[in-house]
Amino acid sequence: MQNVSAGLSGNLTSPNYIPVIIKVCVVAPFLCIFIYCIVLMLYIFASNRHFMDSSRYILFASMLVNDTLQLLSSVVLFLLAMGRVRFPIVFCAPLLFFSTATFLNTPLILATMSLERYVAIMYPLQCPPAWRSDRVWIILLCLWLISCVLPTVDFSIAETRPGVNELSTPIYCNSAFLNSSPIQTLFKVSLNGLFFAAVALVILYTYIRILLETKKMRQDRASVSKAMHTVLLHGVQLLLCLMAFTNPITEMLVLLHTYWLPSDIYFFTFFCFVLIPRFLSPLIYGGRDKSLRDHMRKATLCCCHSLRTCGKVKPSGF
Repeated sequence: MQNVSAGLSGNLTSPNYIPVIIKVCVVAPFLCIFIYCIVLMLYIFASNRHFMDSSRYILFASMLVNDTLQLLSSVVLFLLAMGRVRFPIVFCAPLLFFSTATFLNTPLILATMSLERYVAIMYPLQCPPAWRSDRVWIILLCLWLISCVLPTVDFSIAETRPGVNELSTPIYCNSAFLNSSPIQTLFKVSLNGLFFAAVALVILYTYIRILLETKKMRQDRASVSKAMHTVLLHGVQLLLCLMAFTNPITEMLVLLHTYWLPSDIYFFTFFCFVLIPRFLSPLIYGGRDKSLRDHMRKATLCCCHSLRTCGKVKPSGF
């Protein structure tokens, strides 16, 4: 706690902290809007039983929760970096572990949602037991285990720098400090590449199979076509996730061709390639679903009406 206090101490109105305050003010409105939409969607899922009886909406709700956790952890790391807060590795490693696990869990959920659409089209009358709404939680648990295995192996082969004590030496909490070993860097890059390539193949496979099924079926083409567009949307969401891997290249190009400060470049890449995709991904998917969109509109109108009603109520006199 002393390290955190020391990192945050100082005059926040000094010239050095003015850019930090501006960046925080830019991020805060987007984060508030995102949190509001996510909470609204989760409230709709919890208050309407028919949503939770569908494997599709259960998977979507899990993606909302995962993206929210990933976004919050990313914002915390961003604030720590902007405030130049330092603390021991024993406190930094869990935060990085959580951020990495939720980041890897997103494409896994996208692939699972694509497979769910594939199963719904291929087996419309007899859904396999594993994809029923009362058992899909087992699949989600397996996804979390897989996403946690990769950062566990990554951190287990990490090499501590000389003179750094995990319990007492304060450091800046970023993955670059912990990924100092060449073996660890090679492992992380290779595994991430294979990981996202496998997810992309799953989404591509389901899209092609549903596309071929569309040509065979003469009835119910509308639902099959909708499922095909849904899988295509999952592919777009995967591309948004992959944008985070362009951070090092973008930072290098911007640094070579501009006179921006490194902190400004870091904020630019963080905002464009980490925050914006996380903001857009669930909102696009949620806004595309007509049933969910109608419930969101009704809930928003009811909330606004309640606020106006409370504002008109006058306090009783004594």
